[in-house]
Amino acid sequence: MSNSTGQVLEFKLGEERYCVSIDYVTEIVDVGELTAVPNSPRHVEGVMDLRGRTTSIVDPKVVFDIQESGEQRRIIVFDPEITADQEAAGWLVDEVYQVRAVDEKNVDPSPAGAGAASINGVVKRDDGFVIWVDPVAVHSA
Repeated sequence: MSNSTGQVLEFKLGEERYCVSIDYVTEIVDVGELTAVPNSPRHVEGVMDLRGRTTSIVDPKVVFDIQESGEQRRIIVFDPEITADQEAAGWLVDEVYQVRAVDEKNVDPSPAGAGAASINGVVKRDDGFVIWVDPVAVHSA
């Protein structure tokens, strides 16, 4: 039995890899047609219909102040229970990789400290680092 902290879904924003706990993810879909919502926050790209449910689509690059551009090709759809208002939400990401197990000995605290509540930590991999983000903190702010 390993001392794994769970499984994460890895994805790409700009040039960096990020991950979220797979427990929060309900599905991954291709980017479809988005409808812009007037007067919405800057990080909300719009809404789309996913199986009859209006889903807010968020650009995490705006949330995390990521300047690199990339082809936003996929949407990670989260369990509605993570958002403060219990509404469906998805993140627009450049690429989705795979689900991987994370061993707690390979996770360091966020160098940003306690001020970065949306960052669970930094996962060390042989090929670099993966930033572990907390969608609950992002959607409750």
